[in-house]
Amino acid sequence: MSSMLAQYENFLVKNVSTISTLESSLRSVTWFLPGRFKDADLASEGLSAILNVSSMYHDTLLTRVVQSDPHWKPILPIPLHTRYTRAWSDKDTLYKWVARALELIRFTQLLVEMLLRRRVSDKNRWRGIVFLETVKMILRFTLLKITTRPLLSPPIPERDIDPASLPPTSTHTSPTLAPTSPSSSLPPTPDHLKNNHTPLQPNPLMLTPPPPARSDSSVEDYLLPKALTTSSVKPSLLLIKPLSSPLESLSECIYIIRPWLYAIILSSKKLKDKALVTAFAMELLSRNLRRTPSPSAILERDEYARRDRDLLWYLLRGSVWETYTRPKVEALVEKTTNVPIIGLVSSIVKDWIPLVNEYYYYTAP
Repeated sequence: MSSMLAQYENFLVKNVSTISTLESSLRSVTWFLPGRFKDADLASEGLSAILNVSSMYHDTLLTRVVQSDPHWKPILPIPLHTRYTRAWSDKDTLYKWVARALELIRFTQLLVEMLLRRRVSDKNRWRGIVFLETVKMILRFTLLKITTRPLLSPPIPERDIDPASLPPTSTHTSPTLAPTSPSSSLPPTPDHLKNNHTPLQPNPLMLTPPPPARSDSSVEDYLLPKALTTSSVKPSLLLIKPLSSPLESLSECIYIIRPWLYAIILSSKKLKDKALVTAFAMELLSRNLRRTPSPSAILERDEYARRDRDLLWYLLRGSVWETYTRPKVEALVEKTTNVPIIGLVSSIVKDWIPLVNEYYYYTAP
């Protein structure tokens, strides 16, 4: 088994560009599958789950490969999110495995719900959803206890490796390519240049004086994005400050409990109508209790901005979706069905509307 795994890893490293392109292409296909044939939604989500899980494994392997090569340097600066999550993964083994387990559940939770919907009753399906949300809540609280900092999403490093920048897998030079190391001797001078003693005339552009009044704004605009910031020189573990007050901790706890409580209320027929209002109220409460990060806390500000953008998902949930958003989306789809190009997008949206109606995890918090 270990030999097969080693062969696969060797194949992956040698063909990483091809595999990355294949992953991207298959991921695009999953958007067009729903509604095309029976159980197309299940096939689409199954393919998506396999791609996400395999990509997580590939990212781990590629990171190991580049870190084992002392001469490798990233072409672009490593993103702050990657620096932070990788530092915690390297420092604490429990963090690494809890974060991976949390992402594994996120990749497969919709597929699990689809299988439950086909195999068991609706009551047992909701029991399965509540169980998954309970496990996710426990994992998030574990991460919060380890880091004592606001949680990031995702909690694992994202792929930041350019396949073209990977170190070569072999030290031998291909006979069809230029040598990988420069020659020790200088190349000989061509014969037609050996007796050429005529000096080269300077380019007219080099003799033209610069304009008398030139603004330095263009130079500043070029240099400012390349200047080092405080986040660039901070230790990776200090990119987010620890929670320092009870209110800050309470804000994060409310944010973690919110999806679990939302699923529990939805699973109860008596309280189902109150689920959306409760979850939205907890979202706003968490938002008001959280601290205001300093301008230099780029990573924390980005995470809070992502949470604020996620408030738009409430337009696709519960009574807001049923009474407001869905009728407008369906009316827009009907109007644009026969419009070239836009009609293609409308047909895809039309196939996805029933899935939003039927499955919790398509729009779950």
